[in-house]
Amino acid sequence: MKTYTNTGNKDTRSGFGAGLTELGQTNENVVALCADLIGSLKMDDFKANHPERFFQVGIAEANMIGLAAGMTIGGKIPFTGTFANFSTGRVYDQIRQSIAYSDKNVKICASHAGLTLGEDGATHQILEDIGLMKMLPGMTVINTCDYNQTKAATIAIAEHNGPVYLRFGRPKVANFTPEDQKFEIGKAVKLTDGNDVTIVATGHLVWEALEAAKTLNERGISAEVINIHTIKPLDDKAILDSVSKTGCIVTAEEHNFLGGLGESVARVLSQHNPAPQEFVATNDTFGESGTPAQLMEKYGLNANAIIKATEKVVKRKN
Repeated sequence: MKTYTNTGNKDTRSGFGAGLTELGQTNENVVALCADLIGSLKMDDFKANHPERFFQVGIAEANMIGLAAGMTIGGKIPFTGTFANFSTGRVYDQIRQSIAYSDKNVKICASHAGLTLGEDGATHQILEDIGLMKMLPGMTVINTCDYNQTKAATIAIAEHNGPVYLRFGRPKVANFTPEDQKFEIGKAVKLTDGNDVTIVATGHLVWEALEAAKTLNERGISAEVINIHTIKPLDDKAILDSVSKTGCIVTAEEHNFLGGLGESVARVLSQHNPAPQEFVATNDTFGESGTPAQLMEKYGLNANAIIKATEKVVKRKN
């Protein structure tokens, strides 16, 4: 079984900051807008080096989206930055009308997503943003797993023509994907080969899926782990090819099971190859205050939860 090495825990939001810094040096059309959270979004370096291309709009997220949409008319590539809750729920109407409906080339970059926001609590821990964004026609939805992949995705979306929602997080998590990777929108990454079960995971749950696969292998269950970094457009072929071999699947995400990755996978299976599926996700609930580790344990979003779901789905297959 192929193994992966954690080169050191790093927060994915810093990967976004590093990617934006590189874009500032290589693409003069990239502009950045922030809603009073420069430090939290790691946009400091871009602001320092390109002040003429940085716009601090204050706590006025709806205005930020409108400004970004307008900038695209002049050929600019706006990257907006704030917390995921404010990037989507607070400004959904503006995104729908000014960006998605008009097919504007805006990159909506959202940090502090999911339960791992931690102590800030339920009001800030959005768990429905993927569902909100994937339902918008023409919107690309990306949820990266570590620092290196977030940096690569940030750079890649500047070359993509159309609206993008890029979701990442606050805590330091395992950094295990290649530093020199080429990020391909819509192309899943198979991390391990397996014959007994397919585990598709996104965001922070990808590393947890790899950890689960090691334990499962010791228990005689061969797991194929796939990193679904792009939730829309979904790599249907990668999922179907894997499930045709394993016969069952577990989906894992730091998001409500309603409207997230799991439901997208279920649609693909129901249309092409019905198979047993188990969901590792939050169960139609809000979050609460606590450390990221405490919350991931309580809400069943870790390697242990993936192991339990896998053992359950394998029995269903048999």
